[in-house]
Amino acid sequence: MGIMEIIGIAGSVSLLAGWRLYLCIFATGLAMRLGALPLPEHLAALDALANPWVMGIAAIAALVEFLADKVMWLDSIWDTVHTLVRPVGGALLALAIVDPSDPTTQVVAFLLGGGASLAAHAGKAGARGVVNASPEPVSNIAVSSVEDVATAGLLYTVYEYPYVAAGVAAVLLALVVGLLLLARAFIRKLFRPRPGPPPG
Repeated sequence: MGIMEIIGIAGSVSLLAGWRLYLCIFATGLAMRLGALPLPEHLAALDALANPWVMGIAAIAALVEFLADKVMWLDSIWDTVHTLVRPVGGALLALAIVDPSDPTTQVVAFLLGGGASLAAHAGKAGARGVVNASPEPVSNIAVSSVEDVATAGLLYTVYEYPYVAAGVAAVLLALVVGLLLLARAFIRKLFRPRPGPPPG
């Protein structure tokens, strides 16, 4: 696996961790346990994700997140709590993916992984805040389900076809920027001062 594939995987997984951290951890561990994810020697640190205890805790947390994400007010609380958790988790996942013999690359991966996760989380939380403002629950459940399917599908794509991982990371980054701009436009529109009545 070349450096570009490794960077692409690290970037993609970090961005996806900003959406579904526990699903990323569980899916990566499961892929290793089933032998579907062959790792180079320097990625051996990721073997910890295949530990049954780690997988079990990640699976429970992913299930809780799956359910919490479908309830409007609970989703907003969950996202608020995970504003710190997801970036740290994404940074650690990126750190585990890069070559441990190169401290400079590790520092860069940690910083970029945390930044990518934070950006993805901010985009998700901002867009979901807009959706959660809707009084009906259907749109929230629909958007949450799309996120679940997209995260699982993109994780599979990244690990099965590492040479397209950089492209996936670029698309995800563009999507995150789009979500941030959408949330910003909605917030500006919401708080824009309304014109007063004409002078009589």
